[in-house]
Amino acid sequence: MHPSLKSLTTPRPTRRGFLTGSAGLILGMYLAPKARASVAEDGSAPNAFVRIAPDDTVTVLVKHIEIGQGANTGLPILVAEEMDADWSQMRAEQAPVDPSLYVNTAFGVQGTGGSTGLSNSYMTMRQAGAAARAMLVAAAAEQWGVPAGEITVSKGVVAHEGSGQSSGFGALAEAAAGMPVPENPALKDPAEFTLIGGEGVTRLDAETKSNGSAQFSIDVMRDGMQVVAMVHPPKFGATVASFDDSAALKIAGVNAVRQVPSGIAVYGANTYAAFKGSDAVQVKWDESGAETRSSDEIARTFAEAARQSAKVVEAEGDIDTALENSAQVIEADYLFPYLAHAALEPLDGVIELREDGAEVWAGEQIPTISRQTIGGVLGMEPSTIEMHTMYAGGSFGRRATPDSHFAAELAHVAKAAGPGAYKLVYTRENDMQVGYYRPLTAHHLKAGLDADGNITGWLNIVANQSIIADTPFAMMMKDGLDPTAYEGSNDLPYDLPNSRLSWAQMQGGVPTLWWRSVGHTHTAYAVETFLDQVLQAAGRDPVEGRLALMREDRPRDAAVLQRVAEMAGWSGPGMGDSRMGVAVVRSFGSYVAQIAQVEDRGGMPHVTRVWCAIDCGLAVTPDVVRAQMEGGIGFGLGAILHDEITLGEGGRVEQANYDTYPMLRINEMPEIEVSILQSDADPTGVGEPGTPPIAPAVANAWRALTGKMPYRLPFARGAV
Repeated sequence: MHPSLKSLTTPRPTRRGFLTGSAGLILGMYLAPKARASVAEDGSAPNAFVRIAPDDTVTVLVKHIEIGQGANTGLPILVAEEMDADWSQMRAEQAPVDPSLYVNTAFGVQGTGGSTGLSNSYMTMRQAGAAARAMLVAAAAEQWGVPAGEITVSKGVVAHEGSGQSSGFGALAEAAAGMPVPENPALKDPAEFTLIGGEGVTRLDAETKSNGSAQFSIDVMRDGMQVVAMVHPPKFGATVASFDDSAALKIAGVNAVRQVPSGIAVYGANTYAAFKGSDAVQVKWDESGAETRSSDEIARTFAEAARQSAKVVEAEGDIDTALENSAQVIEADYLFPYLAHAALEPLDGVIELREDGAEVWAGEQIPTISRQTIGGVLGMEPSTIEMHTMYAGGSFGRRATPDSHFAAELAHVAKAAGPGAYKLVYTRENDMQVGYYRPLTAHHLKAGLDADGNITGWLNIVANQSIIADTPFAMMMKDGLDPTAYEGSNDLPYDLPNSRLSWAQMQGGVPTLWWRSVGHTHTAYAVETFLDQVLQAAGRDPVEGRLALMREDRPRDAAVLQRVAEMAGWSGPGMGDSRMGVAVVRSFGSYVAQIAQVEDRGGMPHVTRVWCAIDCGLAVTPDVVRAQMEGGIGFGLGAILHDEITLGEGGRVEQANYDTYPMLRINEMPEIEVSILQSDADPTGVGEPGTPPIAPAVANAWRALTGKMPYRLPFARGAV
């Protein structure tokens, strides 16, 4: 049973009871900016937990949601390494929601995203493990009457060779709990690591996810629980004018129909009844404030803006004069569609409303904001909202909405019906059509070349909506600029004199959201495919030309590019029925280069092989790194080949399920080889960096093969 579901069969524990029950040692550490470790006076103020039970198991409370990226394995490995624990005794649980204890310092709230999980917790969890080890050793030294310096710890066994005494962690845990917490516990030299960076470490969630016992939000059941389905507006910004629920209420199992701010909620005895009832409700919509433009109309507006002057992000030299004096000027216009996240588990969650508070089970990426939102809707203090962070069946950013719209809807559903338990489940159509997409984006690029083929100027204008404007994350904006809108177009690894990057903030009624690798999803494509065309015009090899342009302060970009070229045996794009294309992208602190081999099958690219080199600093779990690169490549490949969200005439979304928004099929998945560069740098992100390079690598190979360059994605649109 998932730890978050213990309250289904046992009394709800208090915070104090949680801390004092069922464990011999609970180590709570508050880590200040200089990593000073301490324990609050009441023992209840950690932002990282290590809990040692009498049976020798070591449980790590993980502050980042597990959505398939490996948080429930990566963080426990850090603790196990410094404790010298045996991997078989390690366990993982999701930490309770408390932003003062479990803050993600990259965001300032408790949350998961931006591939920050491991990098944000790297030192915190190592120090927690080292402190726990030191306390166990101190307890053993006192009990055995031997010097602490003579005690060893290996694979979960504390031992003193001279006296022949030894013990597991569990027998020492209670005594260790009374030992002082070391302020600066000694950490291992990385050369001594046995688990960190090791191969073949089994994921802690692998067995339960394989045998079906892992608990997701959709699995949660409560006594007397009703299932709720939503009828949402068919256009963004529309609201309910009136509704007729008579037909719905005649369906067996439909208990009630209520209007909530986001639409109509249908309450059923089960999922089938709720879904059937939602189909039967007749709603008249007020579309006076709705987005009624088609996506083609929106795209034309954005494309026009990308060819006008915009707010300057960064500039060097005199781009206008450089282009005017260039021997050759190359330009291109790119258009990227709205993209859905399309995770296998649609949005869902359970709320149990009581007079004195509420309990919530959901796969939330930003539980801090969600809990505040729920409290606000219910008129309750956030502290009375108990939240359980569940496994999520994928997300790719979908469960990280800054406005917590799903949490708000869940709270409104409960508020409209009164005390009780409710499971809100989106249909696939709801999940795909309610919005929150990767922003539609236009790029305009120009480059100048002199008579010798040297780049003399580089211009890039990006036009799209801001994801974070008018949200709690607007604090990330500086001088009116949203860095997530154009990231990857700025701070390029290439030495490009006379350059300028500008951003045009567009307005629109379509809700937008972070999508796996955020701005890099479009900037990598625009930059790396345009650069390929410029290098071709200059008569330069795609790999050698990039290496020649690399700035001296970006050796890691060059290193992954050189490695992937070696892996693929690069000697140019190739000849015959297939071609190769290359791209290199730094995102979320990691450096990734990819080469894709492409064939033409019926006018569409078929990718046969992908070589991928990554420098993510210290690779804590190499198997997870490889899996994330492979998954990111497949995710990005499916999107560029097939996917787009389109609004038809009048503003209705035209895609509703996987038949019109297809996933990559297994016969389309290429053979992938991943090489992880050795590094002594701290770990960086791996959940997202595998996605950006695949699109430009494929497009560059396709252009080399066919001479055609898709400036508007996806490939299936016929722009090739």
